[in-house]
Amino acid sequence: MSTIAPPTPKQEEWRYADFAALKTLAPERFDEWETVELAPGETRRECLVLKGSAPELHRIRLVVGKGARAELFAVNAGGDYARLEVQVHLAEGAHFQFGGVTIGGGEATREFVTRTVHAEPGATSDQVVRAVHWGQATGNFLGRIDVARAAQKTDAAQDFRALLLERGASANTKPELEIFADDVKCAHGAAIGQMDEAARFYMAARGLPPEAARALLVRAFIADAFAALDDAGEQERLLDAALAVLEERA
Repeated sequence: MSTIAPPTPKQEEWRYADFAALKTLAPERFDEWETVELAPGETRRECLVLKGSAPELHRIRLVVGKGARAELFAVNAGGDYARLEVQVHLAEGAHFQFGGVTIGGGEATREFVTRTVHAEPGATSDQVVRAVHWGQATGNFLGRIDVARAAQKTDAAQDFRALLLERGASANTKPELEIFADDVKCAHGAAIGQMDEAARFYMAARGLPPEAARALLVRAFIADAFAALDDAGEQERLLDAALAVLEERA
């Protein structure tokens, strides 16, 4: 019999989760992590698309060596509850780049949860998340940054923006900073709003069909999440995967 305790709403990193969906997962799933270690100076990139019809839970631990660079880009378009959770440990001069998009309708909850530990001096991290939802769907981003006392010259940033296409959709964000060093740059921003109707009407007035105008505006909105992805092919693949969900809605 498993002794692994399932998550509860009292745990901050699970506060917005879909607990009805979590009950369908085997208990051992909550103790499963993919661990990736980057050697000093190494660069590694991964691009993910989550688009399953059943609840999904993906948990990744990144140990980023001195001067190494880890890049993770993801589209979360799950048809049911879908969660990508990432824990990052940065050595001296290392960098973590994260770009993510949650998108979709229905009643699904889609979320990214990150915890980035700046353990040594001179490490940097940059996280950009965009959420686009309609129906009764929810998009979440919970991002925690820990800066150790020895991690001087840290430079860390998080940016979350959500676009709600219909009433009933929602978004939640919970940025956290815990800083023990005194020579650091740490910033976070968050904004949740609706589509710029003036821009859409402007495009429609010039002959662009309403759905095409909406798609262009959404594409421009989510493209920020993949701006740091230095691979045009992969960038296009992720954008197409996200916009395909919007086309299905249309």
